[in-house]
Amino acid sequence: MLMKLILLFTIIPFIELSLLIELGTHIGTLNTIMVVIITGILGAFMARIAGLSVLFKIQENLRAGIFPADELFDGVLILIGGALLITPGLLTDALGFFLLLPLGRAGVKKWLKEVVRKKMNRGEITFWGDEF
Repeated sequence: MLMKLILLFTIIPFIELSLLIELGTHIGTLNTIMVVIITGILGAFMARIAGLSVLFKIQENLRAGIFPADELFDGVLILIGGALLITPGLLTDALGFFLLLPLGRAGVKKWLKEVVRKKMNRGEITFWGDEF
């Protein structure tokens, strides 16, 4: 696990830097900086809208006595997407926008639920209730 994290924190920044340099050679330094700034602002706006929407759904479900499992997954994915969007880079921005879009988030959520379910079956995660 530690090796994967070390690779993640060294390879991803290298790829991001390479992509930014390559983009800068094609559209110029100032335009590249503007792309990074605009994606950050747009991402923050999108994350806020998506996050508030999920928060309202969670409150609605709790008022109805329903455990908001799907909405909690959505909330975590929106948080991750927002964090990726404030990280300068093209690859992280693409993944961040993907996680903020409901269709992209649905696929990741399905995969993530399956990972959690397998870990629960192996006893690595304990969950009380039958809502999941």
